[in-house]
Amino acid sequence: MKTIIFDMDGVLIDSEPLWKIAEIEAFAKVGLNTKKTDFAESVGLRIDEVVQLWHDKVKWTSKTIKEVEDDIVNILIREINKQGKEMQGVTPLLKQLKAKGYKIGLATSSYQRIIDAVLQKLNIAKYFDVVHSAENENFGKPHPAVFMTTADKLNSKYADCLVFEDSLNGVISAKSARMKVIAVPEECNGVNPKLIIADKIINSLADFELDLIDELF
Repeated sequence: MKTIIFDMDGVLIDSEPLWKIAEIEAFAKVGLNTKKTDFAESVGLRIDEVVQLWHDKVKWTSKTIKEVEDDIVNILIREINKQGKEMQGVTPLLKQLKAKGYKIGLATSSYQRIIDAVLQKLNIAKYFDVVHSAENENFGKPHPAVFMTTADKLNSKYADCLVFEDSLNGVISAKSARMKVIAVPEECNGVNPKLIIADKIINSLADFELDLIDELF
């Protein structure tokens, strides 16, 4: 039996626009004038890595990196609670996979506080056998650690795992763990042509058919 592992942001919840709201608002407080188009290179990274990336460029002094990081997380959770919505096809697919007896994991760069907010908002926690955050890893995506640990917790071989990812960093991460990857590009970031390295690209989870699992393996 194969194992299915989901990324969270942009795959389960339409949170990429909310991340941009949070980052723009928090970075503005330290004098950084960012736009929604400025975050393409950081999609899929842990938030501490995103803040460090911008601090290396701008080197603000009014707040610590940790304070900016906490500000972004707090704003994001505020927006998730206010307007978070699941991506197309999420709950029907999770129900289908659960009914068929697949092991289901969640592996994300987001911190546990954010995961908890998302699972509560979408009411989908019951579908996951394992939930794991790259917050607990030494390295975030594109390093494969978050997917490898999730598979280990599920007692699954890496080569038996199918991952759903929206970002290039996430696809690289899963492929580095020798897992099969289906890319589900998040519309607001545009389709990165480098996603061709994925085993399959679909428009949304609503387009996924279970027969595709047998085709990929």
